[in-house]
Amino acid sequence: MSQLPATMQAVVMHAPEDYRLEERPVPTPAGDELLIQVEAVGVCASDLKAYAGAAKFWGDENRDRWVEPGIIPGHEITGTVVQGSDEILAHHGVSVGDRIVVEQIVPCGECMYCQRGWYWMCAPHDMFGFKHYHGGMAEYMIVPKLARAHRISKDIAPQHAAYAEPLSCSMHAVERAELEFDDVVVIAGAGPIGLGAIIGAAHKNPKLVIALDFDDEKLELAKKCGADLTLNPSKVDIYEEIRGLTGGYGADVYIECTGHPSAVPQGLNLLRKLGRFVEYSVFKENVSVDWSIISDDKELDVRGAHLGPHTWPAAIKIIEKGDLPLDEICTHQFGLADFQKALDSVADSAGASVKVSILPGR
Repeated sequence: MSQLPATMQAVVMHAPEDYRLEERPVPTPAGDELLIQVEAVGVCASDLKAYAGAAKFWGDENRDRWVEPGIIPGHEITGTVVQGSDEILAHHGVSVGDRIVVEQIVPCGECMYCQRGWYWMCAPHDMFGFKHYHGGMAEYMIVPKLARAHRISKDIAPQHAAYAEPLSCSMHAVERAELEFDDVVVIAGAGPIGLGAIIGAAHKNPKLVIALDFDDEKLELAKKCGADLTLNPSKVDIYEEIRGLTGGYGADVYIECTGHPSAVPQGLNLLRKLGRFVEYSVFKENVSVDWSIISDDKELDVRGAHLGPHTWPAAIKIIEKGDLPLDEICTHQFGLADFQKALDSVADSAGASVKVSILPGR
């Protein structure tokens, strides 16, 4: 193994809207830790919301700040294992030289949720790049024993490998929907999460997968990911179109992947009675709806979805098989020095980016 450098470049969070590129020591792994050389880290909308201020992100000004000053952000991570004891390599089922992706959360293993197998809802809820554990916006990072690592092929581009994180999240949202073969499924939003939900839903073979977005180019991409029908709400009456396709009843399933408050009542109104609503997004502001639609009018099942538990192997398989147009999804890559451009690209809702990534080696 070649000698590692003494220092590395890393993006460090100091305060909301105060992220800085700094020189940091390359971390030395303890006996129960892996050291990876980061190849790519995706930039998520939650990274952007955390950049704006974590308390605002979580909607509670009295809650402890979720992003700690001094933390290196980034939770959509892929990299090559460069150091680790025999014991920790065996624990994670990897070898030095393997490329891995790591799940976002580092579960404690001790709380009620972890003990019952619900590790993705871990009570302390420590995640890479937010609290306690440094993330992937650096040349090297530590992967602790409690983390969950998965091998992924080196034959694919690093930014494609890092897409395993949002894809696993999308597929969990699809699992929460419990799709059936006769379902008409509406997916709102054709961004990174929505596109993943589209291919996840398409793999379940329901009757119809319908994608909604205001961007026609993203709708074309949705077709390549498996959407049977795409609708632009600014150009057609989506309520009339979907009622026409369902005998006047409405969709069976609606999966919300936009993060825009208007998409919530839209979904409630598009669903048939006894339909299923799955919410994946994190909202910047509170959302108000007429709850009588959920209860008295339609008796809907409303389900949340968080992270990507148990879906990583399937997400990795989809990526490795080439089932997704990843060159068109992973549109923008930046070096660490251009991290601000990466954040700004995610913030630019009118821009051309779909999935933005940082490649520390660039």
